[in-house]
Amino acid sequence: MDFLQAVIIAVVEGLTEFLPVSSTGHMVITSSLLGIEKDEFTKLFEVAIQFGAILAVVVLYWKKFVDFKRWQFYFKLLIGVIPALVLGFLFSDKIDKLLESPTTVAITMLAGGIILLFIDKAFNNQTIESDDQVSYGRSFIVGIWQTIAMIPGVSRSAASIIGGMQQKFTRHLAAEFSFFLAVPTMFAATAYSVFLKKWQHSGEVKRGYELILASRENMIAFALGNLMAFIVAIIAIRFFINYLKVYGFRVFGWYRIIAGIILLILLLTGAIEGEKTL
Repeated sequence: MDFLQAVIIAVVEGLTEFLPVSSTGHMVITSSLLGIEKDEFTKLFEVAIQFGAILAVVVLYWKKFVDFKRWQFYFKLLIGVIPALVLGFLFSDKIDKLLESPTTVAITMLAGGIILLFIDKAFNNQTIESDDQVSYGRSFIVGIWQTIAMIPGVSRSAASIIGGMQQKFTRHLAAEFSFFLAVPTMFAATAYSVFLKKWQHSGEVKRGYELILASRENMIAFALGNLMAFIVAIIAIRFFINYLKVYGFRVFGWYRIIAGIILLILLLTGAIEGEKTL
């Protein structure tokens, strides 16, 4: 992966991480179209640049994240992230294999798009408007919904937003709570990939930070990727919240359906190479 490819992947991450269209799915598609070899550093990179994206949430909502008097807010996020931490740890290897599956992405993009077409009408009696009204139990349930996004193409944002609306959050609060929940979730995933997970590299077992420090090119790609993801994510979050207040989710549903169909066509015609096994 060269620097230009790293920037493109980071821009895709920043644009799609907080939209209900699946950032992982888009990175899988983009990597396939660019012909990027799925080596260990590339896999690490696609997880680690989430750090830049979550910094965008902290910066945009810094008043909430630095108000230490509201300890309940932090505790709700901690409870909400527990399902993802447990399942992510137990099924890490299986998730990694699914990340190499464009077919899985195509199917889940289509299915998720169909759901988003009807989500506004399905949940039209929303009464919870502020995170202060969110109970610990509701936070945990949203966290369970979020784990569905471990399947590439599902979208962490979409799963947690749907979970929030199912728990009677307004769509504005559901989107914001999804952003908040992303911070501990993605921070944990990034920290695990960088500091704890063992990666195979040139016949040796290395930690993620050792892969990053293995070459000057890797260090630059890592830093550049996080910077680009941070900048683009700030723009994407502001756009999404403003758009959602007025128009809802239907356009994202149609986008997912069209993207899923295009991806299936590319797979069937051999323009994108599918996986050998799922």
